Amino acid sequence: MVQDGGGIQVGSRVSVADSWWGRFRGLLARPRIQEGDGLLLLKCGSVHTVGMAYSIDVAFLDAEGKVVRSIPRLGPWRVGLGGPEAVHTLELPAGRLIETGIVPGARLSWS
Repeated sequence: MVQDGGGIQVGSRVSVADSWWGRFRGLLARPRIQEGDGLLLLKCGSVHTVGMAYSIDVAFLDAEGKVVRSIPRLGPWRVGLGGPEAVHTLELPAGRLIETGIVPGARLSWS
């Protein structure tokens, strides 16, 4: 589960990719993520949607879980860069960042 500091649940079924292969594969060759789903890529400050057929929301986090950059509705065949502060990346269904009000500066935690 991933939530913000105010208790807003961003995702209830968030998988964690903490290996090289898990980060490399990401959401490729997986069904479209649904409401409540997500993928947290640890030690990953950039993503791509090459080969994907749908858009996703992306939040780049620093080491403490603060959102340092967000990209709502990153389309297929695109690259998203988190910048020098980005340590982790959270991928969510398109529209989820806006629905939950998650913007840079928000703090997220996961369990």
